Amino acid sequence: MRILFVTSNRLGDAVLSTGLLDHLLHAHPTARVTVVCGAVAEGVFARMPRRERTIVLEKRPYGLHWLPLWAATVPHWWDLVVDIRGSALSFLVPTRRRAVKRRADGHKTAQLASLLDLHPPPLPVVWTAPADLARAAALLPTGRPLIALAPTANWAPKTWPADRFAALFHAVQRAMPDAIPLVLGGPGPTERAMAAPLLAALPTAIDLVGGLTVPEAAACLARAALFVGNDSGLMHVAAASGAPTIGLFGPTNAAEYGPAGRCTVAVRSPDGEMTGITVEAVRDAARALTPALPWRDAA
Repeated sequence: MRILFVTSNRLGDAVLSTGLLDHLLHAHPTARVTVVCGAVAEGVFARMPRRERTIVLEKRPYGLHWLPLWAATVPHWWDLVVDIRGSALSFLVPTRRRAVKRRADGHKTAQLASLLDLHPPPLPVVWTAPADLARAAALLPTGRPLIALAPTANWAPKTWPADRFAALFHAVQRAMPDAIPLVLGGPGPTERAMAAPLLAALPTAIDLVGGLTVPEAAACLARAALFVGNDSGLMHVAAASGAPTIGLFGPTNAAEYGPAGRCTVAVRSPDGEMTGITVEAVRDAARALTPALPWRDAA
């Protein structure tokens, strides 16, 4: 069986689509999957089992990027085409069955699950390899709670102020003296610049900004006692990894894009501005989300 899976150019949306892919891999244990995604999202699928090929969609003016994609996929007969983008491509390649994005309400995972009439929606997953786990083990200490902080986002109004991230960690550290901060961000100078104020405020932090592949980041986040971050692709990677995840939401819709995982919560600004989220609100959410951690009454 051959499946063509057309997913997002964006990291977060691609991660959210992994639950659908994981369902397909279990439902069709001999299937080979070709994934279509953007360059930023390519790493999400690098370790996926039975991935036959990844086709990276390079954006071109006037939608011309669809032409080489059509040329690469039309010679094959597909058993199933799943297209979460709702593109015309799905109707221009030969297939026995297609499932194409349609209007739906609710969380993004529920919208995606509706393509295959799945109830409840499958949760996102991460795929890692032994090399990724080894890299995480080499980078991170053991025996102390690791508090992962992700201060970056793809849009400045989605970012919580760096001084509040720092104040949050200090509040956590007062209640959990052994805690160690990790600061994460994506590659490139923009992400580095966004993370710089927090790294300056927490000079003892482990700096993981821009230095990890997606599977390596997932392996590191799986070791975190807590993740706190803006609405971003990293937030979705953290939630999928199983880390207790707090997503911070101001102008974006937490009901649709909140973190989806086994231990997650969205903290929403009361006024739609990230400055409306207080350190105390996030600290209280962290304590409620992780009662098994060695919290003390100092916070």
